Amino acid sequence: MENERIPKLVVKNLSKSFDIVKAVQDVSLEIHAGEVRGLIGENGSGKSTLSAMITGSLRPDGGSMLFNGKPYSPKSLIDARSQGIAILLQERGTLNGITVAENMFIGMEDRFKGAFGVSRKRMQNEAKNILAAIGVHHIHPADFVDRYSFEDRKLVEVARALYTNPEILIVDETTSALSSTGRDYIYKIIRRFKEEGKSVIFIGHNLEEVIEVCDTATVLKDGVYVDTLSGSDMEVNRMRSLMIGREMMAHYYREDYAPDYDEEAVVLEASGINLPPVINDVSLQLHRREILGICGLSDSGMHEIAKAIFGACTLDTGSVTLTQRGKRITSTHGAVEAKVAYLPKDRDSESLFLPTNIRDNISSTCFSQKAVAGLINKKHLNRVAKEQAEALKLKCSSVDQLAMELSGGNKQKVVIAKWLANQSDILIMDCPTRGIDIGVKAAIYDLMRQMKAEGKSIILLSEEMSEVIGMADRILTVKNGAVTAEFMRSKDLSESVLIEKII
Repeated sequence: MENERIPKLVVKNLSKSFDIVKAVQDVSLEIHAGEVRGLIGENGSGKSTLSAMITGSLRPDGGSMLFNGKPYSPKSLIDARSQGIAILLQERGTLNGITVAENMFIGMEDRFKGAFGVSRKRMQNEAKNILAAIGVHHIHPADFVDRYSFEDRKLVEVARALYTNPEILIVDETTSALSSTGRDYIYKIIRRFKEEGKSVIFIGHNLEEVIEVCDTATVLKDGVYVDTLSGSDMEVNRMRSLMIGREMMAHYYREDYAPDYDEEAVVLEASGINLPPVINDVSLQLHRREILGICGLSDSGMHEIAKAIFGACTLDTGSVTLTQRGKRITSTHGAVEAKVAYLPKDRDSESLFLPTNIRDNISSTCFSQKAVAGLINKKHLNRVAKEQAEALKLKCSSVDQLAMELSGGNKQKVVIAKWLANQSDILIMDCPTRGIDIGVKAAIYDLMRQMKAEGKSIILLSEEMSEVIGMADRILTVKNGAVTAEFMRSKDLSESVLIEKII
């Protein structure tokens, strides 16, 4: 009974700074057996930095931790996992170029050593058993992980995290990357941890989900502990107020309820594009000043449609044309030159150079601007990067800071900034608010309204139906790689109507 009263994890006065940015300041908390603790706050509030210190990927500048009543100071993710604390990361946590099984057992290869070195067969069999234990049978351990989707790779990470039978599992915005089926895997695991007297730290931006999943919720703001809520205090408006330090309107989408774009001015047209089985005879038009919404499930094919429009894949048949210029998009290079932007769902691996600084990321689309005798104008690029960082209120020490050190919301701001730096007229935005807090979401929606008013055109792809209903002039639903219906903006349009067309 005495041991049951000892917290599973005690965090005492943890602090971490990056140059002049104080990411976490003197934060303390206790996590108990059988507890699901929510960790909420705006992007840049310190959630991921705190979890990184708990799991050993960052060393604290100050403070200490106790795990099961004993001093705890992990040296790495692998060390933390071996001691009983594992994490499911928000962004991709698998490595290209190696197999599913090799990804699952990074740092644990010695377990499969035999007389002639590491036994790949034993490793693959073990991986198969672990995947089967969480109900995943379609992922093959001998395959290179590169061939699998973002969601499938997250399931590989889930299996890896559970292999060492951890006592504490940190779920860092993982559910935002998954379909309803993938989320159900996570929820089932969380329930199992709770029943077994283990603990979960659940980092999330969807406050309704936090309330549904968690027993308690700790609020961080600007790296500082604010409060821990439980019971009836775990209410959306109260949580929002503590997170942002001010009352926020419940609705931050467009307030007009009618389509509003230049109907006669088609700026982009996709005609009969095919890439079976993921894209099946899709045709669409995008107009000047239009926000065209496209929604569907994670595996509906809509993400591939976005890539095809940007010229990132070779089509079997069909074409994508900038109608007012008579120019076909057949490559990403041609799309960028034509001022077409693409913000992918997986920003870390498809849109950012994480080991590179903010300046180089923002300026990567506009090296040719104001070139001098064919040479890159570094002064101009530095000025553009600073202007965009300031305009988007990027939280960083300077544009010299590495992109990998930024929070999810600030990474997304860098992605947006690099396309605004290129003066893009058409923006393809694939799940632009995935893993983003309500404050940054509101800023992105305001930016979309501003771009629309300036005459730009946007294709907004989202798995959140409320988002496309709230922002789009026109909505296309996608299922099995094909467009199933079209809806015009309306006050009466409901999620249930869209659901009928995507499931």
